[in-house]
Amino acid sequence: MDVRVLGTGCANCRNTVHLIEQTAQALGVAVQLTKVEDIQAIMAYGVMSTPAVVIDGQVVHAGGVPSRDKVQQWLRGAAAGAERAATGGRCGGAAAPAPAGSGCCGGAPAPAPATGGCCGARSNASAGCC
Repeated sequence: MDVRVLGTGCANCRNTVHLIEQTAQALGVAVQLTKVEDIQAIMAYGVMSTPAVVIDGQVVHAGGVPSRDKVQQWLRGAAAGAERAATGGRCGGAAAPAPAGSGCCGGAPAPAPATGGCCGARSNASAGCC
């Protein structure tokens, strides 16, 4: 997963980088973390306040250090989305594809379907989703 922290190198930017590194390591999520300090490159993302966080090309945060909980949600969601893409929409080898917009494997908090279809073989109670 490609994670970029946009900012000019201020303390909040450095703290954001450190927080993402710590959180990714704690979750066991592999990230390619890049610091983007060039003002022109930052502006190309349409960001007007820093630090900002970009995950796989999408700006997910701008202005201030994000909370650890928010970083965990992003990393879990992006990792699950990558798994979903790699398995043809079947999360964790489940028999049924993830329902569109269900949040299952997409990181949005959603309970596992009652049928156990998507993510039926996994549980992530701490994330509040399957």
